[in-house]
Amino acid sequence: MTMFLLYKQMWSRILSPRLISRASFHLRSVFTMQLKTSEFQSLFNDGLNGLAEVFEKHQHELRIAGGAVRDLLSGKRPEDIDFATTATPEEMKQMFQRAGIRMINNKGEKHGTITARLHNENFEVTTLRVDVQTDGRHAEVEFTTDWQKDAERRDLTINSMFLGLDGTLYDYFKGYEDLQNRKLRFVGNAEQRIQEDYLRILRYFRFYGRVALEPDDHEPETLAAIKENGRGLSAISGERIWGELKKMVAGNHVAHLLELMYSLELAQYLGLPPDGNVEEMKRVWQNGKDHSPKPMTILASLLNCPEEVEKMDLRLKVSREEKTLALFLVKHRRELRKSKDEPESLKPFTDFIIDSREMDSYNKVCELLKYQGEAKLLAEVGRWSIPRFPISGHDLRKIGFTSGKEIGATLQKLRDIWKKSHYQMDKDELLSHVET
Repeated sequence: MTMFLLYKQMWSRILSPRLISRASFHLRSVFTMQLKTSEFQSLFNDGLNGLAEVFEKHQHELRIAGGAVRDLLSGKRPEDIDFATTATPEEMKQMFQRAGIRMINNKGEKHGTITARLHNENFEVTTLRVDVQTDGRHAEVEFTTDWQKDAERRDLTINSMFLGLDGTLYDYFKGYEDLQNRKLRFVGNAEQRIQEDYLRILRYFRFYGRVALEPDDHEPETLAAIKENGRGLSAISGERIWGELKKMVAGNHVAHLLELMYSLELAQYLGLPPDGNVEEMKRVWQNGKDHSPKPMTILASLLNCPEEVEKMDLRLKVSREEKTLALFLVKHRRELRKSKDEPESLKPFTDFIIDSREMDSYNKVCELLKYQGEAKLLAEVGRWSIPRFPISGHDLRKIGFTSGKEIGATLQKLRDIWKKSHYQMDKDELLSHVET
């Protein structure tokens, strides 16, 4: 009898049937269970069924991978689904060509990803792989048929699971247990995972805000590894950093996580001021979190002056809209406040919207009210419709004005009168104030 059969016979006496095949394959341990939720079943449309048939026909295994598995186990239907397979990119191309399936976007092929289009839907399928060399930003990969080796190269345990199309969960690193316990851990050695791609530091914070119940339930060794390797973020592009920061600030425990980033001395690598106003940020988050402030509204609270907005933009390459919002908040968070004489009045804010005549002034004021924690005024401005100034230059020409300079000055005078009337005066009432 071969040594393999002796091992199999021995293990069959002590393991359940589901574990026999795993024990005989390099004696590895993997947790499995069956998932039969409605969210999982709802994935099987014509496109996915067609994709599954192709892989089954050519005897290559296909599983759902990464974040989609995490979402399904959390009772959510994933927005995006990534697939992993034992087939190489070349084998996938041959399979799809024979089946008459169109392939698009070949940019990911060198990393093992082929995108197939079936029934007007795109399916990204990636060959199992291992990282043979990394520089903290990019990785050189080799393809494999070993599911555990692919799981080993992933960042967090909750992102390292696979789900077979029959509903079988394959979990090599206790990701399901961590998800159940709302714990966030790196796969294997935290420092090694971080050094493979320093952006994983920010991914840790982002997923912590999505998974953890408590704001401060980190493993000390994880935080130590993050602090030790924080400098590596300086080599990561600003666009990638901003992409992660935005997602993190849209999650939970935001004030805690940003304060933690400062205590771990990460701010200097993220385009944030080393002396950022953390207390102001905590106040802004606490007052505005129930009103879904934009990520930049929260981050602007850390910035002390317009010059720091410029430095942040140089590092993170934020959009023009995001930069102008930050500049607006830094400038007006103190000077544009409730009237002391009429503390319940929305008038200072509506005056600003009308006077600025900018398309996005209304949205900026809404973010400012979230920043200031003015929930009542925010609700009020939500019910307010921007009034239209009833006078135009054409109206003044009809009553004898010819000089453009004079028309401009008169329009401004009438606009001031209209503002003092709380925008109630109509055209005739305003024209009665014109001296011709």
